[in-house]
Amino acid sequence: MPVNISTDYSRIVAAKDQIFSELQGEAVILDIKSGVYYGLNQVGASIWNVIQAPKTVNEIRDALLAEYEVDSQACETDILILLEDLAKNGLIEITNEAAA
Repeated sequence: MPVNISTDYSRIVAAKDQIFSELQGEAVILDIKSGVYYGLNQVGASIWNVIQAPKTVNEIRDALLAEYEVDSQACETDILILLEDLAKNGLIEITNEAAA
């Protein structure tokens, strides 16, 4: 089932039942519930660090654009792909806030 993530209204945060460690710029996440390890490259680790507090996709994108030289649209596309994968594996929580 596809994950519905809005760039403006979805708030993304790392799920609570995770153990995270950085190793040489990359990240290893242990899902305590399943006992499965997940690896993230340097950019994935940067995203993981940003979502330790709830953030919108736009806030995540802006943080990465400040850190890396990358096209804004390509960055957002790659973020959405990673977030969908993290969501499917239960590593993040997504809440959707309606426009005020």
